[in-house]
Amino acid sequence: MKLLVCSTIIICYNSNSTTKTILYYYWHSFNGFVVKLNEKEADKMAVVSVFPDEKRQLLTTRSWDFIGFTQEVERQNYESDVIVGVIDSGVWPESKSFDDKGFSPPPAKWKGSCQAFDFTCNNKIIGAKFYPPLHHNALSSKDIESPRDSSGHGTHTASTVAGNSISMASMLGLAQGTARGGVPSARIAVYKVCWSDGCNEASILAAFDDAIKDGVDILSVSISESVSKTNIHFKDVLSVGSFHAMKHGVLTVLSAGNTGPYPKSLQNYQPWAIIVGASTLDRKFVTKVKTGNNIAYEGISLNTFDLKGKYYPIIYGGDAAKKRPGFDQDSSRNCLTNLMQEQAYIDMAISFPLPACYLQSKDVVKIHTYIRSTSFPTATIFKTIELKDSLARIVAFFSSRGLNNVTSEILKPDLIAPGVDIIASWSPISPISEIFSETRKLKFNIISGTSGAAAYIKSFHPTWSPAAIR
Repeated sequence: MKLLVCSTIIICYNSNSTTKTILYYYWHSFNGFVVKLNEKEADKMAVVSVFPDEKRQLLTTRSWDFIGFTQEVERQNYESDVIVGVIDSGVWPESKSFDDKGFSPPPAKWKGSCQAFDFTCNNKIIGAKFYPPLHHNALSSKDIESPRDSSGHGTHTASTVAGNSISMASMLGLAQGTARGGVPSARIAVYKVCWSDGCNEASILAAFDDAIKDGVDILSVSISESVSKTNIHFKDVLSVGSFHAMKHGVLTVLSAGNTGPYPKSLQNYQPWAIIVGASTLDRKFVTKVKTGNNIAYEGISLNTFDLKGKYYPIIYGGDAAKKRPGFDQDSSRNCLTNLMQEQAYIDMAISFPLPACYLQSKDVVKIHTYIRSTSFPTATIFKTIELKDSLARIVAFFSSRGLNNVTSEILKPDLIAPGVDIIASWSPISPISEIFSETRKLKFNIISGTSGAAAYIKSFHPTWSPAAIR
């Protein structure tokens, strides 16, 4: 079964059932609905467009200072009237990034509501809604049927855009400093459309419809298809939603995508939205490895484990036996090599649930030679350190590139912003990495992400239209 979108905006669910059930109405900001139809019935719909409702995926401190948005910059009084809508995986409202101390009541233009049973909105998070999958059994045990975030992505995005200034923030000591959003006095409205199995397009359109009606000024949407399946704007859910937002004076900011570095790899390309690519920051995380022959190599990871210089046996992965009874992962130490495309991760550090890093292929060859040269090869991995990256700012390897997939005359992405190794608030019930056996859960995490510049500009120029801000 699949969903079909029939529009002026209508989403239709393919079903053999003769009962036609309306699943969603879109009527606040544009016209449409979600209904159960089979393929033949959908073909007969005399509307602007019909397209399948499929699943989209989420795209995932120092950055603001780096681009000149310093904490000391003179703030505008209007900043607290800027409302940022975040269409994502929800929010962890207890985070200090969303404390409303010192905030006045929401601006009069706000027409939204708080549909949360497990927390209360405040003067910072002024609205919260959630949109469960149309199939209830699509939810997993990790999902929470409320605007509360169980994945961490939505919390990270919201705090990057408009989180309060939090001093002494760090991820287990890394990136320690003041974490803050681009517009820390702005209000946040949360629209949870993403769950453990993805983000339903029917829900995304419903969130756009509600957000426009609620009175948001900016929409932050870090969602895309893994591969663009259509080159027709009125058959693309993010194109449709962001277009109607633009018509109502609301600017949508979309991520370019994470499928770089190949040409025409853009996952979002809407002319009326701001499409943001990712650049490196003037800070990099380095994890050093030293082998038993006293040669050190510079690797990359977010390694917070301290081996205190102790050396452990090291083997080449191709020689490793299968795991057997009695294997103790906690007492094992690894140097991970040849697991990933080298260039894809050369500018992005990743957390592992045990001491680990990844190395450049030329160093892997040298370590392999060392392993073959002795009967008892050893190595140690040091804790990650932070160094200044003198090459920044450059486009991150993973950041999707133009040309525009649909209209080549319109240059996309519109801009790049620091999006590599960004520390921001996190859902404390979500592990800090997706690597198997990861159990660490923290209030801050370091992942990729770019959000906030448009809201910053809006705070200085409240009357500017989406086109003027672009």
